[in-house]
Amino acid sequence: MASNIITISGEGDFESNVINSEVPVVVDFWATWCGPCKRIAPMLSAAATDYGDDVVIAKVDVDQNRAIAMKYGIQSIPTLMVFKSGKQTGKHVGMLNRAKLDSLVNG
Repeated sequence: MASNIITISGEGDFESNVINSEVPVVVDFWATWCGPCKRIAPMLSAAATDYGDDVVIAKVDVDQNRAIAMKYGIQSIPTLMVFKSGKQTGKHVGMLNRAKLDSLVNG
């Protein structure tokens, strides 16, 4: 099964791939210089593979997408947000383990 990780490259891309998604989307707000972001990346990759077509992981580099980060009030990274049917249904700031991620997605 293919890994469902997409990279968001602008507000229109966010709208079409997150807000208009028919499946839940976990949005990972991150940056290349963020150590904790790098540490959770392998777990997110594994989760994307495990979730298959049921959930998409979207990566938003806050340095390249400042407008999106500001719109969603991102003040610390990593921040993960879950969107279902275009609405934010969950949020977690900081490090997390797979059990917490699964709870966030299923919550």
